[in-house]
Amino acid sequence: MHKRRRARFAGNEGNNTMTWLGNAGAVQMRKVTRLACALIVVLGVHGVIAQAPPARYILEPNDVLSIRYVSTPEYDHTATVQPDGYLSAPLIGELRVAGLTLPQVREAIVAAAARRLRDPEVYVDVKEFDKAHFTVFGEVGTPGRFDLRGRTSVLDAIATAGGLKTSSKHSQVVLLRPVDRQWAAASLLDVKQMMKPEGAAFNVDIAPGDILVVPQNQISKIERIVRMINFGFFINPFDVTNP
Repeated sequence: MHKRRRARFAGNEGNNTMTWLGNAGAVQMRKVTRLACALIVVLGVHGVIAQAPPARYILEPNDVLSIRYVSTPEYDHTATVQPDGYLSAPLIGELRVAGLTLPQVREAIVAAAARRLRDPEVYVDVKEFDKAHFTVFGEVGTPGRFDLRGRTSVLDAIATAGGLKTSSKHSQVVLLRPVDRQWAAASLLDVKQMMKPEGAAFNVDIAPGDILVVPQNQISKIERIVRMINFGFFINPFDVTNP
């Protein structure tokens, strides 16, 4: 009968590591330890490599830019990015800036100004940022664009827009949620059901840029993805039929 070997403690060396099964176990434990350390080092290196630089701010419509010329301050100008993504300013005319970073906008302005000025030195800053907002169209009291202040549900958004008209087909409200600058995901919401106690769970929150469309007629078909125009309107997202 084989005798069970006792575990040994390296207490004399001030080490609390337990070694099981004699020398063979100690060798195996050291291999596992080295492997774990190597894995930690590899993961640490990859963690450092995977870190991305901070994202730069991307200009959007309704942002307000301050354009300043060092040697020719008479051309200084404050310009608002229009819904189509362009700004207009003296000396440079119209430039499309939506979707660009500030350094990219500065390069574009310098290139445009260089047609009339020699080696222009230009400073560009964002004076005002476009605020988070949502838009409500259709059969509501006061359709339009509204600032998104804190958590806002679909019912809250409709109430902000003056509430539903009696002519609204509120069982088929369309929610357009932008997925990028050209396209939006479309879905049908049953606001009539949301108003009932058992439908409160369907009263989803509004996200920045969302568009609610409250129709007057029944919607017979809706596309899941629709194309946005001028950041606020859409091309044929759904078909309507008379009730």
